[in-house]
Amino acid sequence: MTRVGVLGAGGRMGQAIIAALAEAPGLKLGGAVERAGHRIVGSDLGDGLIVCSNPLALAHACDVLIDFTTPDALAANLEAACESETPLVVGTTGLGAEHHRAIDAAARDVAVLQTGNTSLGVNLLAALVEQAAARLGDEWDIEIVEMHHRHKVDAPSGTALLLGEAAARGRGVDLARHSARGRDGITGARKPGDIGFASLRGGSVAGDHLVILAAEGERIELGHRAETREIFARGAVKAAAWLAGKKAGRYSMRDVLGV
Repeated sequence: MTRVGVLGAGGRMGQAIIAALAEAPGLKLGGAVERAGHRIVGSDLGDGLIVCSNPLALAHACDVLIDFTTPDALAANLEAACESETPLVVGTTGLGAEHHRAIDAAARDVAVLQTGNTSLGVNLLAALVEQAAARLGDEWDIEIVEMHHRHKVDAPSGTALLLGEAAARGRGVDLARHSARGRDGITGARKPGDIGFASLRGGSVAGDHLVILAAEGERIELGHRAETREIFARGAVKAAAWLAGKKAGRYSMRDVLGV
């Protein structure tokens, strides 16, 4: 049995992953971590497992880790994975350039799979977006609209950025140089080739994403609607099962799906 450790056990995703592991063949929960002082630390997970606050101890006890914490916790989690040589799935969103540099560095020593979304459907959508962007010229404007629950703190969502990167990859451009965000007031005409983002927040929406490719007289809409957080948990568990035992390197859900 492959032992899977969950980093961020007190969050909604952490709880969903723990539940998904109970039904995953060939996998079992190897332990869980939450930040020191969190109410869940010390809780009994069954089978003699207790939620702790030490990622290194968890890493040594597991064959693969799943991280759904916060950007501030990433460095310690990467360090624990590297020191114990334990593969790590990073599903934490809101990451900046410095976090991706840290992941690149860690991936020289251990297998790291980082993704803005663990849903299998979303990652297949990203492949479709990349293909569409590669085949349509700059006269097709690309806009990405996402909506999440009122508690989400980062925008655009990690999934929207994942889709934006797919579109940019299809066009052979750098997303950072060709993105438009937060339009307000008199913005002037849309810049050709830009990939636009719009973020909506409200209610209990698990995650809706729509990629619009618009040209004169026609429009293509490619979308995904998450109806439950369980789809992300199932995808994370599938990614962990795939990553266990892999050699050092940086991986993505595209590798898991073979697309």
